[in-house]
Amino acid sequence: MIRRLITTVIVIAGVSVVAGMQSGSLPVPVDHLVYGTPDLGMGIERIEKLLGLRATPGGQHPGRGTRNALVSLGTSTYLEIIGPDPDQPTPAQPRPFGVDTLKEPRLVTWAAKGKDLDRLAGEAGRRGVKLGEVIPGSRKRPDGGILSWRYTDPRTVVAGGVVPFFIDWGTSMHPSATATQGASLVGLRAEHPQPDQVRKMLDGFGLDLAVAMGPRPALVATVSGPRGRVELR
Repeated sequence: MIRRLITTVIVIAGVSVVAGMQSGSLPVPVDHLVYGTPDLGMGIERIEKLLGLRATPGGQHPGRGTRNALVSLGTSTYLEIIGPDPDQPTPAQPRPFGVDTLKEPRLVTWAAKGKDLDRLAGEAGRRGVKLGEVIPGSRKRPDGGILSWRYTDPRTVVAGGVVPFFIDWGTSMHPSATATQGASLVGLRAEHPQPDQVRKMLDGFGLDLAVAMGPRPALVATVSGPRGRVELR
């Protein structure tokens, strides 16, 4: 669900409001937003229509049955459009980010930058927040370059995707450097039926993400691009 926003920004009591709506504080360690789609082409077309930018092909995720396309959202931040890869066999496990069950494209979760992920996951577990197992990942870019990373397995979904998974790119070039340029992430906020509980989890990671009461878990990103500002859910 996406709503086009008027570009006027008003500051009320120190909070930025776009078109009469709070744009949301921007958590400093946002690595990328995950825009899941039942069909990658559909997701790419949706984002191009909204932002006026054509996502750069990313690559396949071997064994996971997915592939992606990317739009940079600023330095070391990007939007990942991810969907099933028809050139791979159906994986034994469900594809990540619930793309097997999606009916239309939407923001499904986000990734936060992290270091020493084993320690981070262990400390989170002691606070009662069970992140996914820390595992390696890799993919080949269209230019033949190899990206590799470590992350907390995003198949473990916390608070409906409002609490992020964590990723460390190590020595790999950050994907935002080779993604389509021209957009920026202005704000990020969330909704959840139990906002106080979710805010407590986020606070434990030092993440400044505004969470309001909502009927279901949802992320709301304000993105600025060639066609102005849009609100992306």
